[in-house]
Amino acid sequence: LSGDPDEYIVLEGYGNTDGLVIADGEGGFRFPPGTILEGRTVIARNGAAFHKTHGYYPDFEWEKSHVSVPDVPESGRLQLANSQDEIQLFRYTTLLQEIAWPGDVHPRQGQVHFMEGDEWDRRILLLGQSRFSEAEFPGIQGTAFVSPDCSYPVFEEAVNCAQESILLNVYEFTSMKMADLIVSAGKRGVNVTVLLEGGPVGGIPAEERAVIRRLSENGIRVLQMSITDDFHAPYRFNHAKYMVIDGRRVLITSENFKENGFPEPGISGNRGWGVCLEDEGLASYFCDIFGYDCGGGWIEEASGAGGIEDDPYFRQYEVEFEPVEVTCAHVIPVISPDTSHLVREMLEGATDSIAIEEAYITNESRDQLNPFLGAAIDASRRGVTVRVLLDSYWYNVEDECDNDEMVGFLNSLAAREGLPLEARCADLDQNNLEKIHNKGVIVDGRSVLVSSINWNFNSPNFNREVGVIITEPQTAAYFLSAFNDDWNAASYQNSDNSFHYLKLAITGVVIAVLILLYLHRRR
Repeated sequence: LSGDPDEYIVLEGYGNTDGLVIADGEGGFRFPPGTILEGRTVIARNGAAFHKTHGYYPDFEWEKSHVSVPDVPESGRLQLANSQDEIQLFRYTTLLQEIAWPGDVHPRQGQVHFMEGDEWDRRILLLGQSRFSEAEFPGIQGTAFVSPDCSYPVFEEAVNCAQESILLNVYEFTSMKMADLIVSAGKRGVNVTVLLEGGPVGGIPAEERAVIRRLSENGIRVLQMSITDDFHAPYRFNHAKYMVIDGRRVLITSENFKENGFPEPGISGNRGWGVCLEDEGLASYFCDIFGYDCGGGWIEEASGAGGIEDDPYFRQYEVEFEPVEVTCAHVIPVISPDTSHLVREMLEGATDSIAIEEAYITNESRDQLNPFLGAAIDASRRGVTVRVLLDSYWYNVEDECDNDEMVGFLNSLAAREGLPLEARCADLDQNNLEKIHNKGVIVDGRSVLVSSINWNFNSPNFNREVGVIITEPQTAAYFLSAFNDDWNAASYQNSDNSFHYLKLAITGVVIAVLILLYLHRRR
């Protein structure tokens, strides 16, 4: 808010507050006599402003603004500067802790600074973002699937079996066929809530507005995460793709709910991975995420005005992979930005092999590697065999710094250092795929990441993303067979020149055609 009246300080711990003072060198406050800390205590500058930003009132305020918020006795004027300031915690005259910026932390608009262990800001935490903890779920059953081969039947079965509830969160939803399955579930009494991204790249497509209208007209509640009059969305994009069914099943995928992500068997589409897992504890974890993301002031009802139904182009496809059963798997959820560091740690733990299939990989800057990619390269330096397969759809290879250049960079690095590292761009025509939309990793032939997390800066740090790391050899082998099928269809590029030659060849053909047309018209 303007003037930062919603700024706040959090103390975590237990015990009495006798003699505790919080100050910034210009002002400060004590706690009312007899105050006991019981875990997490929020002290805001202005309780009413804090409520407007966060949707709940703080435990205390140091400016009197609301009769229901207890005041702390203030001395001087405590107002935290954005560019440079400090906070000190005293008990009587003994300094217990202090934080200064810049120095201990680097200030950023809207960032919440927090200490975990002895470390400040293990991740970037912005206002409104969640802080879900890591969790593990052993002995999980379910189904693994790949797109375009068998994604739709798994989705169809999951929705048709729903009896009580469906919580659906997806970045884009344009498939009317999938929407009609959701409508049918609602008509048989299933309580359905849909959450969408309110501002996807390029805007909400007309096809999605048609889906929203179909769902809304049939009594399905459709929400979107957006910037509202009073709230800024806590995430750059709500890019997750998952469903929770009946509080006991979770479907997680790399694919949006579109025709190319979930085509019927025998129709081409994107290469993507997914799982549908059964466990009440795991489902409860994702229910909590869904509830948190739907509970803020950044949520509004989605509008289906101006919708036009999709008329997709269908290309035949020979199915190679059927769904397979997942048995007795160890599952760790990966939530961005909360626990996306688990992806890097997964790569750092590799001892034998890493297979990476991504829509694209971008580095942090010209001089700084993507941290996930950096972990994979470091793994190759300690002898781990690393393969990287990237998409070659036109918009991922047309620029001067995209997938083909990344492939060239990795292969040149491997040749220069003698690393067991190889990268390829997928041959989409050879495998009859529309594009590689996957965001998957397989480590040591036993653990697999299925997720919506792209390998760029925003996705793990600023987007809402979800995924799971599944440790179970047969499940990993299933996804590895799909990876190998895509890998073997691709050609090796030993430098960054190969795709440039292809671009030049295409350009030459286009110029030749234009010349022929010009000469023909001159006749």
